[in-house]
Amino acid sequence: MFTLLIVLIGIIGILLTFSVLLQSGKGGGLAGIASGGATTQILGNRQAPDFLEKATWILATAFIVLCILTNFAIDDGTRESVIQRRAEQNPPAATLPPATIPPPADGGGATPPDGGSGN
Repeated sequence: MFTLLIVLIGIIGILLTFSVLLQSGKGGGLAGIASGGATTQILGNRQAPDFLEKATWILATAFIVLCILTNFAIDDGTRESVIQRRAEQNPPAATLPPATIPPPADGGGATPPDGGSGN
């Protein structure tokens, strides 16, 4: 089901691209050069832009709806991340408590081993 939706989204995306590119904008667009102007001869002067505009709206709506529906069609087995799988395969080592260093026996004032002269 997921693959079918992805294929449909791809086909609709390509058709949507063509319908947008064929529309005439302020500069004339590609609609004027499509089939040598045959679209205006077949459909009339204003019917070609109306058809392309409606097709664009319909394709864009179908594209968005299919993109949303694809989220619900994703297989439930793919929701686990790679990090979670690795953590399950290699459990962390048992943590040890931090090592404690006993205080010095002389009350905290450390003396140098040469008798305390310091020089």
